[in-house]
Amino acid sequence: MAGSPTARRRRLSIELKKLRERSSLTCAQVGEALDWSGSKVNRMETGTGRVQPSDIDALCRFYATADELREFLKSLARQANTRGWWQVHGAGVPEWFSIYIGLEQDASTFRQYQCELIPGLLQVEPYIRELHTTGAHMSAEDIDRAVRVRAERQTMLSQADAPDAWFIVNEAALRHIIGDRALMRDQLERVLDSAELPTVTLQILPFDSGTYPASGSFTMLGFPAQEAPDLVYRDGITDAVYLEGEHHVREYARAFDGLRAAALSPQRSTQLIKSVLKEYAQ
Repeated sequence: MAGSPTARRRRLSIELKKLRERSSLTCAQVGEALDWSGSKVNRMETGTGRVQPSDIDALCRFYATADELREFLKSLARQANTRGWWQVHGAGVPEWFSIYIGLEQDASTFRQYQCELIPGLLQVEPYIRELHTTGAHMSAEDIDRAVRVRAERQTMLSQADAPDAWFIVNEAALRHIIGDRALMRDQLERVLDSAELPTVTLQILPFDSGTYPASGSFTMLGFPAQEAPDLVYRDGITDAVYLEGEHHVREYARAFDGLRAAALSPQRSTQLIKSVLKEYAQ
């Protein structure tokens, strides 16, 4: 079973939708049969609200599921209502990003393209702090919380069950000075160290790569369970977009393959990073 509350909620939503579709009923019809609103059924299937085990019990009895499946889904509901470790940090983690962290914790594959900044999982703490200090309108306490959360997230790359992580970073991110040149030296050293981790692959997309199939940063998460389809994540200043449809995932996978082809090999990428690092040392 998936480990984080977010992943459990997602799995539960998928299973509930499958049960309804097998019954050839609409959300409104199920809601009417149970003396609920159709919107309540829809919220349960989209994971946009807390789901009580008692509601799962009522749904499963209505769908006439096996006792074993009913108990499994009730267990998912109970565990989905727990809090993840990152949620104790309050405003340091916006709700829309909290969802992403929960999914990230259970990913078995991680594919990310970053066009402006060093990937969050590879950032040193001063770099993280600079990003949160500029224009974020956050209190000093919330910035501290945000820094701690990102530092904690980074440990996933060095754990025994680390996901297969592949980063493609635009050369602009290496040359975009955050803080000062000393900070950037430390940051690029961290990038080089991270690239040596056994489950991490890093490629740099150089300025002279020509055209490439992406217009902004994005992340693709893959999950070990067949019941949890891959998804694409794109964030903004105040919200995020989660794309789960087969068409979306397929097109982003093609774009990532195109970026890999246009980028330098991991070995040449390391050489370019070292070259930029020497420039910062001058």
